[in-house]
Amino acid sequence: MENFWDFSVWGGFNLAAVLLISLLTASCVKKVIKPLRYSLIPTSVLAGGLLLIVSGIYRLISGNNMFETAFFGGNGIANLEIITYHALALGFIASGLKTNNAKMTKKRTMEIFDSGVTTVATYLIQGIFGLGITIVAAFLVKGFFAGAGILLPFGFGQGTGQALNYGGIFEMDFGFAGGKSFGLTIAALGFLSASIGGVIHLHILKKQGKIEVRDYAEVRRVGDGIDSSITIQGSLDNLTVQIAIIALAYFISYLIILLLGTLVPGFKSVIYGFNFIIGVLSATLVKTVMNFLRKKEVLKREYTNNFLLTRCSNFFFDVMVTAGIAAIRFGVLKDYWGIMIILGVVGLAVTYYYNRIIAKTLFKEYEQEQFLAMYGMLTGTASTGVILLREIDPEFKSPASDNLIYQTFPAIVFGFPMMLIATLAPVKPFLTFVILVVFFAVMNVLLFRRQIFRKKAKAAKTDSSEAAEDAAVEAVEAEAVSSDSNE
Repeated sequence: MENFWDFSVWGGFNLAAVLLISLLTASCVKKVIKPLRYSLIPTSVLAGGLLLIVSGIYRLISGNNMFETAFFGGNGIANLEIITYHALALGFIASGLKTNNAKMTKKRTMEIFDSGVTTVATYLIQGIFGLGITIVAAFLVKGFFAGAGILLPFGFGQGTGQALNYGGIFEMDFGFAGGKSFGLTIAALGFLSASIGGVIHLHILKKQGKIEVRDYAEVRRVGDGIDSSITIQGSLDNLTVQIAIIALAYFISYLIILLLGTLVPGFKSVIYGFNFIIGVLSATLVKTVMNFLRKKEVLKREYTNNFLLTRCSNFFFDVMVTAGIAAIRFGVLKDYWGIMIILGVVGLAVTYYYNRIIAKTLFKEYEQEQFLAMYGMLTGTASTGVILLREIDPEFKSPASDNLIYQTFPAIVFGFPMMLIATLAPVKPFLTFVILVVFFAVMNVLLFRRQIFRKKAKAAKTDSSEAAEDAAVEAVEAEAVSSDSNE
């Protein structure tokens, strides 16, 4: 029988409270310290960093891990990883439940499709460079895990949750000691890359006079833009309804995951690592069923609310990032810091320059907006992309913000094979490297299809024109010879 004064009763709440208090503290710190306001570091990243500092000080003083004390239930690090794992899926489910009534033109559909392909192509180039670095490192550092570099696209491109998922798979199934912390650290370096690269690019634009300096202390009122349809549904608050629908979709996801894990036990770790993808599919299923029931007038009103679902999604992602960074265990990474810093710097460079080329070539009408949104997302999360985009497009007038949202489906379709390929990296890293290179080449043909085939068509047209001119010249010459012979 549990006593209410036992830490086992309060440990979980204490952990959740500390996470949320750290977010409030980080928000206050950003407002007080001017350089942090200009740094564009997301508040959730700063909150996780503050917890790392506090836990590090505690360890120096006591010699123990702060989150492993009885105050947090004795297994705080494991619980932080569990929170990160679930918050990833819940955030995607909340986003997936939102309705979209906007009509898509052919041009907008192509831009969204290209944004999705850009996402996957960036994952691939990050994976190629990351895996290449760690394959070389494995020859130089005895006992180093050669497949570790594949975590670069999961840490940079997909964020804290997926970095933890795949780091955990490598740690449990392939013996990569410290795999979870390695992945989480790469994700933290990704957020720093978003801030550093984003700030540098914004300052370049300011010097060129393309954007104005904004007041970073200015905050938007919480009530601005709230959907007027937010009401209390009978005896239930609308927020309660949204959370219940999210929980329903995630419960369905778990049943699907449980079934697949039972049917294919050899891939159980991978299947459970895909909780967020299955969550998105479950959210789509729930949304489709609800729309069908509404058309049949079984449901009399629209129960989902986009504004509240966005708030839920942002909450889950903020908690996910904070918990993920706080869960990093530096002790298991003491021999890998040099390699991780190289991965971070190279990841920043290739993501920056590759997305600059794409934005300049394919999104000429809103090149800067598209670049900042995609660069921010592909080094952090969609929220990081929005933070950078907001600096030059505060009212989101460009299509770049919509591209961030709707590119998810093509990105999942084309990115799913890479998630399967990633599990090959620990066993056959060089073969995985070759597959990624081939896959990257295919994605670039698909991405630059108009430029490639337009040039070929133009060249073919030029060749046919030259052939026609030659034929015409030959005909005139033949006619001239015939006339001479007749004379």
